[in-house]
Amino acid sequence: MLPRGRPRALGAAALLLLLLLLGFLLFGGDLGCERREPGGRAGAPGCFPGPLMPRVPPDGRLRRAAALDGDPGAGPGDHNRSDCGPQPPPPPKCELLHVAIVCAGHNSSRDVITLVKSMLFYRKNPLHLHLVTDAVARNILETLFHTWMVPAVRVSFYHADQLKPQVSWIPNKHYSGLYGLMKLVLPSALPAELARVIVLDTDVTFASDISELWALFAHFSDTQAIGLVENQSDWYLGNLWKNHRPWPALGRGFNTGVILLRLDRLRQAGWEQMWRLTARRELLSLPATSLADQDIFNAVIKEHPGLVQRLPCVWNVQLSDHTLAERCYSEASDLKVIHWNSPKKLRVKNKHVEFFRNFYLTFLEYDGNLLRRELFVCPSQPPPGAEQQALAQLDEEDPCFEFRQQQLTVHRVHVTFLPHEPPPPRPHDVTLVAQLSMDRLQMLEALCRHWPGPMSLALYLTDAEAQQFLHFVEASPVLAARQDVAYHVVYREGPLYPVNQLRNVALAQALTPYVFLSDIDFLPAYSLYDYLRASIEQLGLGSRRKAALVVPAFETLRYRFSFPHSKVELLALLDAGTLYTFRYHEWPRGHAPTDYARWREAQAPYRVQWAANYEPYVVVPRDCPRYDPRFVGFGWNKVAHIVELDAQEYELLVLPEAFTIHLPHAPSLDISRFRSSPTYRDCLQALKDEFHQDLSRHHGAAALKYLPALQQPQSPARG
Repeated sequence: MLPRGRPRALGAAALLLLLLLLGFLLFGGDLGCERREPGGRAGAPGCFPGPLMPRVPPDGRLRRAAALDGDPGAGPGDHNRSDCGPQPPPPPKCELLHVAIVCAGHNSSRDVITLVKSMLFYRKNPLHLHLVTDAVARNILETLFHTWMVPAVRVSFYHADQLKPQVSWIPNKHYSGLYGLMKLVLPSALPAELARVIVLDTDVTFASDISELWALFAHFSDTQAIGLVENQSDWYLGNLWKNHRPWPALGRGFNTGVILLRLDRLRQAGWEQMWRLTARRELLSLPATSLADQDIFNAVIKEHPGLVQRLPCVWNVQLSDHTLAERCYSEASDLKVIHWNSPKKLRVKNKHVEFFRNFYLTFLEYDGNLLRRELFVCPSQPPPGAEQQALAQLDEEDPCFEFRQQQLTVHRVHVTFLPHEPPPPRPHDVTLVAQLSMDRLQMLEALCRHWPGPMSLALYLTDAEAQQFLHFVEASPVLAARQDVAYHVVYREGPLYPVNQLRNVALAQALTPYVFLSDIDFLPAYSLYDYLRASIEQLGLGSRRKAALVVPAFETLRYRFSFPHSKVELLALLDAGTLYTFRYHEWPRGHAPTDYARWREAQAPYRVQWAANYEPYVVVPRDCPRYDPRFVGFGWNKVAHIVELDAQEYELLVLPEAFTIHLPHAPSLDISRFRSSPTYRDCLQALKDEFHQDLSRHHGAAALKYLPALQQPQSPARG
C-alpha cells in the first residue's frame, strides 16, 4: 500500500526546490561547483559538492591555515567566505549523528520542532538528539517525540535545572537568560563517551543534509576542537554605536548558533577551567555578557586561536539586525543553514527577508507526519511498534478499513502548544475538558467568558492550521489574557475524526482533582465553575464517594439569544420555547434519564439510574476511566464512556442548579456520513459489539445489563 500523503510530500519538496531556484535568481548564485573567477580562470576543481560554497579568493589561493591561526593577513572578507577545498568524505550511511540543543519554555519548544522538521527533511543518517530542557519543554518534547515515532531518531533529555548553578554566577543581558549560557557546560553535561556533537540554537533552519555539516569534522587539525562560522556583523569590532564595548574576539568574532564540538578534546584541554577563568577575568571590567555564551566562546578563542576551525559561512547565514550575511549568500549557489539571530526573528529588516521567511514557513507548516516515512534501512533499526504492525496487516478491502485504520493511528501530539500557567493547587478545583477542530475556533472566546476556571482543550489541526490557531489566539485580547487555558494540538491524520483520542489527550493533561467533561459547542452557566467546586465539597466526593455529577444539557436553535443567568431565567426560556432539553426532538433517550421534570423542582442533588444510550455531561475525578478510542467519527463515543462509568459503579448525581446550553452549528462531516451511509452505521455496530466483548472480559456477568443497549440502533442525531 502506498503511504497516504505522498503527493503532498512531493509537493512540499517541489516548493522547496522552487524557493531555492528563486534564491539563485535573486542572489545571482551559480548552480554548479565550477565557478569562473575574474580573469576567466575556473575555480578549484575539488570544491565541496552542493551548492553553497562561495568562490575562492581571486588569486586562487586557499587561506585556511592563516585564518585558523588568526593571521591578520586573513581579512574579514575572507573569513566570511567558504573555502573551496578538498571534499570531506560523507559519513557512512548508518553512522549515528549527534545533535545538542538547549530548549526552555513553550515558545522555544515550538521553534525546536520547526528546526527538527528541516533536519529530518534532508537527513540521510540516524540522529541522536541531546536536549537540555526545563520541565516545561521536556513535557512537551517528550510527548511529541513519543507520539511522532520518526524512524532512526533517538532523543535523550538532560535537566537544565541541574546545570543552572554552573552558569548562574554570570550576569547576562541577552534575552535567552541562563539558558543562553548552557552550551558552555555541554562537554561535562553530555555523556563522557560522546566525542563529537553538533550544537544548534533553536532559531536555525536547515536547507541541506546535516551529514554534510558533520563531515566538516574531517577538516579539524589535531588541536582544533570548536568549529564555528564567523560572525556576520560588526558587533565585535565595537563600532556599531558610541561607547559600544563588546567582549574580546578574534577579528569579527564567531557566531555560536551552529557549533561543531570535539567534546573529547575540550575535556582533555580542561575546557571547564579555561572558560571559567576567562569569563571571571573579563567580568572584572565588563558588567555582563551581551550575547550570552557567544561572548565567552569568543573571549576564549581570542586567547587560544588554535582551538577554532572556521566553517564555511553558508552553514550559519545570520539574519541579525546589523547583518552582513549578504556578503556570504550573494556569492553562494545554495544555503545550508539559516539563522534568525535577531530578537525580532521573522520580523527582522532585511531586503531579502521575504525569501528567507518563505523558506522558514515551508517547514513551519510542513506536515510532520510525512517525516515518519522510512527513508533508509540500517541494521540497528528497531522493529516497528505494535500499532505499525497492526496497521500494515489491515485489509484495505474491509468495508470498515477506515475505522480500523483511524483507531490504530498514533497521532502526533504537542501538549501546551501555547504558554500556560498551571492553576494553584486547590482540593476541589475543576478543569473544563473539551476537544475541537478548526471550524469551532469561534467558540473559544465565548467559552472563556462563561468559564473563568482552568481548561484543557485538544485541537485537531494540520501543521498549517496550528499556525493559524496561534495567530488567532494572539489577535484575541480575550484568549491572549487567559494563561490558565491549556491548548494541546493533536495533528490531523486519517479520514475520520478521532473524537475520543482527542478527549483522552485533554483529560490526561488536566491538572486539577476534578474535570468537567464537556463539548466545545456548549456554553456552561456563568456560575457553574464556582457552583461545581462548592458541590464537590458539600457532597464529600473523592475517596469517600465515587460519583459522576450530571450537568443537565439544553439547547437553543437560535444563533442570537439572551443567555440565562440563573435557573429561573432558564426555565422561563424553556417555557417560552426559546430553549429545549438537549436533542428533545431528535434523540430524547440520550438525556431522558436526567429527568428534567424532576430537575425543575429539585432543590438538592438527586440520583438517577443508568439507561440505554444515556450520554450526559458529567463532572468526575481526574483519574476517571478514559474514553474508548475505538469510537472515531460519529456515534457512541460518549455513550460508551458513561457505560464504563456505570460498570465501575459511579453514582450518577444530577445537580439542581447546574446547566449547560448547546449552540447551533452546521452538522459535521462525520454525522453527515453516518446519516447517509448504511456501511458507516454497520461499522459502528461492529465497534459496539467489540466494545461489549471487552466489557464482558473486564466486568464479567455484570456486563450483560448493557447488551440490549448495544443492540439498539443508533440515532442519527447525536454521538
